[in-house]
Amino acid sequence: MWGDMGYQGKDLKDHIKREYDIEIEIVKRPPSRFWVHKDTPPELLPKVEPGFKVQPRSFLKSMKGIHSKNEKKLRIFVEAVWYMAKSGCQWRLLPKIYGNYRSIHRRFKKWCEKKIWEKLLKYTQEPDLEVHIIDGTIVRAHACSAGYKKNSANQEALGRSKGGFTTKIHATVDALGNPLKFVLTPGQRNEITQAETLTENIVNSIVVADKGYDSNSFVASLENRKCKAVIPPKRNRKVQRNYDKHLYKERHLIECFFGKIKNFRRIFSRFDKTAEVFMGFLNFVGSLIWLL
Repeated sequence: MWGDMGYQGKDLKDHIKREYDIEIEIVKRPPSRFWVHKDTPPELLPKVEPGFKVQPRSFLKSMKGIHSKNEKKLRIFVEAVWYMAKSGCQWRLLPKIYGNYRSIHRRFKKWCEKKIWEKLLKYTQEPDLEVHIIDGTIVRAHACSAGYKKNSANQEALGRSKGGFTTKIHATVDALGNPLKFVLTPGQRNEITQAETLTENIVNSIVVADKGYDSNSFVASLENRKCKAVIPPKRNRKVQRNYDKHLYKERHLIECFFGKIKNFRRIFSRFDKTAEVFMGFLNFVGSLIWLL
């Protein structure tokens, strides 16, 4: 309220002291800022929501071998990674305020090799595991992403589909559409090939997927793990299966999730030669989805 009137910081304290003869103290408590009286009892102070995570920096500082003691330099590095993910520019075009682009690229790649970004994604997760939704999406690969090693296209998740030179992102999201897991394959690879990988640790849940995952073996595998498969049958099935059409409507959440991550230019178009680095950007953006 006071901020809307144009009072901030010391000006606000002086205004309240002058108008109401009350001393206030500025208290910052996550996840929001509150103005409270200095004599407010502790039990009346705003409570932090259950499960609220402080900052990812506490996780990064706990990791060994990544030089994270200097918080200022660590923040600048993470901001540089965000800039690269959002803009999709070449590493050499990274603004100099972030430091030497070669050093930042080398550090980012090292974090990918140590799976720091993957661990960060898991750290930020607080999933609703009542429902799991799986699907895949294709991203165009730029010409500069080819040629890491001879005959390594399949290993680096690069292939050719109707869309041209592409990579396919397979993902699992929770009941609220937040990311849990990613898998990369060449663009022409069928989605059903990664179904078991995406759902390997899922038990006693509801799994929602489109017709591309309609397979007798996959449905049987889910049922053996006490999961309910909400997958519409293909038209050419001799015996049509029943499925919950109302639950199937929730599948839009994963499409919305793909829309969110494709706001980052480094995701919707692949420029990285190795699948490991591209996966690093995916995990980093997935962490941002959880934090925002």
